[in-house]
Amino acid sequence: MGSLPPSATAESPDVSSMDLFSLQGKNVLITGGSRGIGAAMAVALAQAGASICLAQRDVSNTATADQVRKLGRRVVVLPCDLRDMQQSKLIFDRALEAMDGRIDVLVNCGGLLQRKDSVDVMEEDWDNILDVNLKALFFICQAAGRHMIPRRQGKILNVASLNSFIGGNRVVSYAASKGAVTQVTKALSNEWAKHNIQVNAIAPGSIATDINTDLRSDPQQYAARVARCPAGRWGAPADFAGPAVFLCSAASQYITGEVLVIDGGQMAS
Repeated sequence: MGSLPPSATAESPDVSSMDLFSLQGKNVLITGGSRGIGAAMAVALAQAGASICLAQRDVSNTATADQVRKLGRRVVVLPCDLRDMQQSKLIFDRALEAMDGRIDVLVNCGGLLQRKDSVDVMEEDWDNILDVNLKALFFICQAAGRHMIPRRQGKILNVASLNSFIGGNRVVSYAASKGAVTQVTKALSNEWAKHNIQVNAIAPGSIATDINTDLRSDPQQYAARVARCPAGRWGAPADFAGPAVFLCSAASQYITGEVLVIDGGQMAS
């Protein structure tokens, strides 16, 4: 078979099945990796062989970095508050400098959620959620594209939500932002596939993390979520380890523009 034209996606490598999931030698930048789903994904990617750059607001939280170090992987922690657009626009280049001039994988997991009646949402509330969940995400993706396009390779994984597809309750700004994340993911995948860059997203359902402690502490809300889920339980951050490795590795070379729903079957029901 002849060489691929410059506008084509590289074929999946002819290696063993397990080697397809290897991230040995890859550099990963992840936002929101200090806890919850982001932490689980960061550790999973390190277990697969990657070096990790964590962009996090609270650099005193070393839990994820400590886990990565215990695996014998390189880890760099950079301070970044995604609410500050200047910091968001610069974080990718700062990560490049910290990771020897190369980022192979970007994972956008940083985000905010606010529960509030729609009639009470203020402009500041709206802007806070959209700035972090959508605007910062896009400009970090943009910086990644500028780096990955000339190199003709790269993986981007965004975190959307089940609320990308269903409106939810009292989360209007969050639902709007996450719906937009799915479209940004698809739009970038359309543009960048010809540069051998895969852009995908995951959409968590009801997952037991700090972001929904209020729901889980309410017995009725907790039980209602379980009742709606065919899997019969809330999800856990560990449920994202496998999907993250899959979508950030050569195992997903011919997959782009997809949103993988991880919800125990809730949306299907």
